[in-house]
Amino acid sequence: MYLSANRIRVGNILEIEGDPCKVMDMTHVTPGKGQAVVQTKMRNLRTGVQFEQRFRATEDVKRAFLDEHEMEFLYADGDIYHFMNTETYEQIGVAAEVFGDMAEWLTENMRIKVQFFGEKIVGAQLPQTLELEIVETAPPLKGATATNSPKPAKLENGVTINVPPFIETGEKIRVDPEARAYLERVR
Repeated sequence: MYLSANRIRVGNILEIEGDPCKVMDMTHVTPGKGQAVVQTKMRNLRTGVQFEQRFRATEDVKRAFLDEHEMEFLYADGDIYHFMNTETYEQIGVAAEVFGDMAEWLTENMRIKVQFFGEKIVGAQLPQTLELEIVETAPPLKGATATNSPKPAKLENGVTINVPPFIETGEKIRVDPEARAYLERVR
């Protein structure tokens, strides 16, 4: 399916030279003389490379379609992460660099959405919130409130984030993995 360049929006995924590319930023430019153009900043989802691309406003651009499947994280074997498709039960190994910083949040049996372009994995999406146990943090301070300064806490997956001073080792908390932020205690 093709899309007119003047209808490109941030978040669209376009097929550029056979690769899926996500529009990170776009500006519609109408010079005093000449044709209007759409200036975009894009990221190649296969390679991770960011680049700028200019389109004539009347140009047609090919839209890329990604298949999304729910996958369950099984285990890591060095730099290879093993997943199982929850629909077909097929298992695949994926290189760690595909996930980047997201890899540190993966825990056994976690279900995530994985995007495929053809047969190749080009991205993944963690749940918006995760419930994790604190395995190490300083003891709580007497009379501590949420407004006091935060303290570091190590989570069960090895990630360290800042938490309020009243949180104790062994508690389960809800975190936002994208922002690397504490949200609340799990009751």
